[in-house]
Amino acid sequence: MFFSGPGARPRTWEASPSEHKKWVEVFKACDEDNKGYLSREDFKVAIVMLFGYKPSKIEADSMMSSVNPNTSGILLEEFLSIVRKKKEVQLHRNEIRHIFTAFDRHYRGYLTLEDFKKAFRLVAPKLSERTVLDVFRNGRADIFG
Repeated sequence: MFFSGPGARPRTWEASPSEHKKWVEVFKACDEDNKGYLSREDFKVAIVMLFGYKPSKIEADSMMSSVNPNTSGILLEEFLSIVRKKKEVQLHRNEIRHIFTAFDRHYRGYLTLEDFKKAFRLVAPKLSERTVLDVFRNGRADIFG
């Protein structure tokens, strides 16, 4: 998983050169007037192009409020940072979904305590049943390194 313990930092992820190039191309395509920044609407279009969804008003407000107040929009470096963070979150969610699916052997969309115990017997057979029970009850799978 991305997190391995209390206070742990997420694994770092770097975009490939081709992915980084794509992000720059999307920025330039959305900056139609070559202003050097993306307006709120430009930003929304860029997110649709890269992630396939239109950001909510709350998400757009959040992104626009995080930019340098001396500019009229999101500069390239800010945009690249935002996209990198969004990509990390997307990868993290996919990893969680993949792990959950591996545990959900009956494809029910939820895990029973028995499912959880069976999975841990396979992947961590020396882990005490008490620890597995604590993890299941508390929903904390990030305590393992």
